[in-house]
Amino acid sequence: MRYRGYRKLSLNPILVIIAVNVLVFIAAQISIKVVAYLGLRSGEAFFNYPWGIVTSIFVHYEFFHIFANMLTLYFFGSYLHRVIGGRRFSLIYLGGGILGSLFFILLAPPSYLAIGASGAVFAIGGVLSILRPNLKVFIFPTPAPLSIWVAVIGGFVILSLFPPIAWQAHLGGLVFGLTVGYSLKKRMRYYF
Repeated sequence: MRYRGYRKLSLNPILVIIAVNVLVFIAAQISIKVVAYLGLRSGEAFFNYPWGIVTSIFVHYEFFHIFANMLTLYFFGSYLHRVIGGRRFSLIYLGGGILGSLFFILLAPPSYLAIGASGAVFAIGGVLSILRPNLKVFIFPTPAPLSIWVAVIGGFVILSLFPPIAWQAHLGGLVFGLTVGYSLKKRMRYYF
């Protein structure tokens, strides 16, 4: 008699993160209270809504916001996932989002609201900028491919110019991603 082992169920963390973001987006469309409850308020985060430090990175209210973040997450994330694996990828997403939230709390004026996965997405872009700086990507509306580090840094600078955007969260995620990327690059050098 032969025993066949079962295959370990392995979920793609990118698809899970996208699914959670889409479900929360749908809930926010049904009730705006979801945004207020799960979002991050700069002056109230530690006292009234401490969970917002984490939950805010899964909340979007406008279609273009979720579309841009999830599209970038899918393409940048898929590449990074293949390079470093699912566990590390998930930790980078959460770590970048949390550090982005903390930067927002520290640097934003009181009573500002932050929602969105942008800090976590900038963390992923930051890691890729260090691990694969010459990776070419297409960024709308540029007609030619750019090196990923140009796209990520340029995207940060351009997005920081628009008033309603929480550049503080983007900065925190980017700092986290660049730091983790540098650490991973030093460690990966010994394996190849």
